[in-house]
Formats: sequence, structure tokens, C-alpha cells
Amino acid sequence: MHSLCRSAGALFLLVLTSLFFTDSLAAQTPQQTALQVDQLLAEETGSAPAASASDEVFLRRAFLDLVGQLPTSEEVLAFSLDPGTGKRVRLVQQLLDDDDFGRNWGRYWRDVIMYRRTDDRAGLAQGSLESFLVEQLNNDTSWSSIARQLITAAGDVREDGRNGLIMAQGGRPEETVAEVSRIFLGIQIQCAQCHDHPFDRWTREQFHQLAAFFPRVAVRPQMTPVRSFIVVASDTPPRQRRQNNNNRFVGSLEHYMPDLDDPTAQGTLMQPEFFATGQTLQTGSSDAARRESLADWMTDPENPWFARALVNRVWSELVGEGFYEPVDDIGPDRQCSAAKTMALLCDQLVVNDYDLKWLIETILSTRVYQSAAADRRAPDELPFQANYAQRLRADQLFNSLLCVFDIPDPTPQRAAANYGRASRSTPRALFQRTFGYDPSTRRDEVGGSIPQALAMMNSSFVNQQISARPGRLLGDLMAEVRSDRQLVEELYIKVLSRQPSREELKLCLDYRRSVPDRAEAFEDILWALINHADFIYRN
Repeated sequence: MHSLCRSAGALFLLVLTSLFFTDSLAAQTPQQTALQVDQLLAEETGSAPAASASDEVFLRRAFLDLVGQLPTSEEVLAFSLDPGTGKRVRLVQQLLDDDDFGRNWGRYWRDVIMYRRTDDRAGLAQGSLESFLVEQLNNDTSWSSIARQLITAAGDVREDGRNGLIMAQGGRPEETVAEVSRIFLGIQIQCAQCHDHPFDRWTREQFHQLAAFFPRVAVRPQMTPVRSFIVVASDTPPRQRRQNNNNRFVGSLEHYMPDLDDPTAQGTLMQPEFFATGQTLQTGSSDAARRESLADWMTDPENPWFARALVNRVWSELVGEGFYEPVDDIGPDRQCSAAKTMALLCDQLVVNDYDLKWLIETILSTRVYQSAAADRRAPDELPFQANYAQRLRADQLFNSLLCVFDIPDPTPQRAAANYGRASRSTPRALFQRTFGYDPSTRRDEVGGSIPQALAMMNSSFVNQQISARPGRLLGDLMAEVRSDRQLVEELYIKVLSRQPSREELKLCLDYRRSVPDRAEAFEDILWALINHADFIYRN
């Protein structure tokens, strides 16, 4: 099933086998599949995960992974005192039902789409794209439906977030299909745009056959009081073809593969064909037929790469290491580190109708997710022995600061929706520019920087909030808690979601005794905690 099946007989056998195997499966609960995952991983990798993470570590990890923020001090204490054996399952299910789940994962997928945009004006679509993703994820819309809407979208990019992916690539067919393939199939077929792929079986012809699904799509300026763009599709020949700032304002009826020997020539007319299954449309087909067919074929269980791309990406985000690395470069010529485990998760994902919440709950129920944190393994070490520590995404970090300081998001709702000049100067936007990174990047390639360190140490937003004056978190705590020891413990729970170790407690109390001014001492302690690696990383 990993190779292309071009003959009718081979394709029929592929479809028959896929349907028989899928129909024979029964949908399982996340906990049932997680047990099988644990068994298969042990068999395939020959390793067992590290000891289980403490309740404090699991609680903080689950909050950050599911809702993108820290638990409150009350939630930390309540969870630690709960003697129930099923409390981790109950916590995960509670967080999956929280509206912040959609907000956290909506921002994750927004970044997946927008970080590799080729048109900077796509920033105008970020707010609507995020809103669309948040709503869909909180409504538990299947991933196949979300993908379909993004592939077949048309309309105002400010008003309809479904247009965000096409707008991110300026409506250009080659860039659009490259991202569709990378995001939804995990296959970087764009490497075959100018020549046959150097490391995979994909050919230049297959890339341009894929691009032939999108020639009739274009992005045009929207003449309204508010600057915007619209994604349009036309099945009639354009009267004129204009280029402006490398933006495609007018589409074309068909796609032609350029002649590398003669760039001025029209090139070779390409028939729309989906490279993963060999399914084709006739030239002359309408835009609706092209994009709807591509969405159908891409999300069909007959195409295994749609499920694999989602499983691999989400597993990597939650465990810190994917079955394939990097997460968006899998393909039939790549080696999977645990093929049977991947197949199990994909089969069950299909049976559960590409339910992202089901997938996430399954992964959070596994031993490898719930294991103690560790630094990323060396290349010669066995995979999936721990849940690997990783830096917080910009939104997670900013949300965590809001939780620590117990303040609402200062970003005006209107600015967040419009992504105009006002939104670019908000504290959240500044954190996004400083701490943001492409979620598709391997986690061992995501590191800190001097601007990030300076932002945490010296930004006006942070310095204003660590003040011990009345009305601020620290000022109110100091007035309420007179014991220095208890105050240190309160700050650790508030910032790091755990009690301080004996050494940490002693260090803080020794420092407090060395500084006569209590307010100054605890401002320094709070500042040190939010700059601590345990705060900036998800362990």
C-alpha cells in the first residue's frame, strides 16, 4: 500500500483490501487503543518508557498540551490530593471539553499553515483562520472535514477563515498544492517541482499533475472600506492576465508544466492526477470538480497518508518525537520507527472518523506520554523511552504568564480578530514574534535566543507584573501570606505547578534573609522562577 498502484488491477486490489480491513475493525475507546499501543511499542522498539511522571508533572503537561495554559494553584492541590485511580483519565476528558482546547490547538494549526506562507499579506487572514479552527475543533469536527473546507474554500479571507491556507500561498497553484501535500499528507512533493524528487519516488510530472487541481483559483483585492482579499475560482477564460507584487489576481483554465529548456514556451498541458492513488480527472473539469475530488481522494481511507500525517504530527507534538522525523516529511521511502504502532493508531483513527480529540485522548493515555520527562535521546538510543521536554510555543508561554499573574489577556478582541496595526503591537503579538517557531520544525532544532532571554528578563510587560505593589499578584500574596517559607511554596505552585525541592526552598529562604527588603527579595524570586527552564519548557 506504500507504492503507487497505476494498473487497474492493482488499484482494485488496493481498494478491496483497504475496505475489507477497515470494515473488520471495531471502534475502540482511547484507553483500549492506548493499551495496545503500549504493548506494540514495547515489542517494536525493545524498550520500555521511563517511570511514570508524578501527578504534578502530568497535570502541568496535560494542561499545556490540551488547553495551552497552566493549572491554577487550587487545581494543582486538588489533583495532588485526589486519591482516585482514574483521575488522569477524568482530567484529560475535562480538558478536552474545555473551550480553551480549541483555542490552543486552533493556534497550533494556524501556525502550521501560516509559518510557511509565501505571501506576507496572508497576515490579514490569520484572525479569521484561527477563529475557524477554534470553532471546528471545539465542535469536534472531523479532521477530514476541516481539511476539505480548507481545500475547497472561496470568499473573503478576513470574514471566512477557511480561505487562510490558499491565501497564505497567494493563490498560486504550485505553492498551494505543496502545502496541501505537506500538511495533510506529510509528503513534501514540492521538491519535485523543477526535477524528479532526489530522495523520494515522486516525479516532476506528478507534482504538476497535482498543481492541475488548482489553476482556476486566484486571490484578488477586495474593494471594501477595510483592506482585504478574496479567494475566487472561475471556469471561464480570463479576459486579461495581470501580475502585481507576484500575486495571482487571475487564474487560468489549465495548468502547464513549464519547459525548462524554453521558459517562454507554454509548456505541457497537465491532467489532474492525485499522485498518492493515481486517481485522475479530465482536463476541462470545473474548479469545483477538481478541488472537491482532490479533497475526497485525499481524505478517503483508501489513501493511507492522510491518517499517517495526522497521527505522526500529533504524536510528535505530545510525545516530543514522531514515528517519522521531521513530522512533515514521511512518504513511502521513509522509515517508520514503529510501523505496527503507527498502523494501529491510523486504523483506529479512520474507524473513529478522523476524530482529533479521540487521537489526543488515546496518546495521553499511553505509558510513553505519561512517563517522566527527559532530554531528547541520542541517535543511537532506542526511541520512545520518555516524554521529551520541549519549549513552549509562543501562545502557551504567554498564556502561562497570564495564569501566573492572574490577569486577563490584554489583547483587545477587535485587534485579535483583525490582525491590523493595533494587534501587531499587543503583548501577545510581541511574544509571538519573539518566541514563535514553526511547529513542523524538529524539536531538537528549536532553541532559545538572546532576544527571548531579554524579553523574559527585561520586557515592560513582565517587569510591570512582577511588582510587589498592591493589586499585583505578588503584592496581594505578600499581604496575605506572612510566612516566607509558605510564600516561596505558593510561588512555586503558581509558577511551576509543583512544590519546591528542599534545595530550592533553602536557596530561596537564604536569599530572602540576605535581602532586607522583603518586597525586593520576592520580586527577584518571582523573576527567577518565570525565567527558570522548568517554566519555559513543557516537561
